[in-house]
Amino acid sequence: MHRHSLFNRMTKWAAKAAGHPVAFCAAVALVIGWALTGPLFGFSETWQLVINTGTTIVTFLMVFLIQSAQNRDSAAVQIKLDELIRAMEGARNTLLDLEELDEKDLEKLRARFEALAEADRCKTQQSSRNPAAPE
Repeated sequence: MHRHSLFNRMTKWAAKAAGHPVAFCAAVALVIGWALTGPLFGFSETWQLVINTGTTIVTFLMVFLIQSAQNRDSAAVQIKLDELIRAMEGARNTLLDLEELDEKDLEKLRARFEALAEADRCKTQQSSRNPAAPE
């Protein structure tokens, strides 16, 4: 059985609820309701402040909610990729946990893999021009 912290359970629930079409429809209905009350309040500054404050608070909280969900998903994907690398025969285990490297080291690896990809593309192009040539 998986044990999740209260924060994780709340963020999962809130992210799922916020991404539901009903939540979007409720937000649209709220904005329409606010707009319709404009004449009632004479389109006052207080009336405008209500929507501005409300949307600012929701946006502020959603940033943290989305970041939490992305961090969790990203960590899970990294673990799954690490397991695939570890389990594949011939794969380099030195590629495990690359997300922990600094930008300079990541750039070096990216350049190395770009060079490998380019060399493979050249081989593929040559073999497609000369089908009798071994790969």
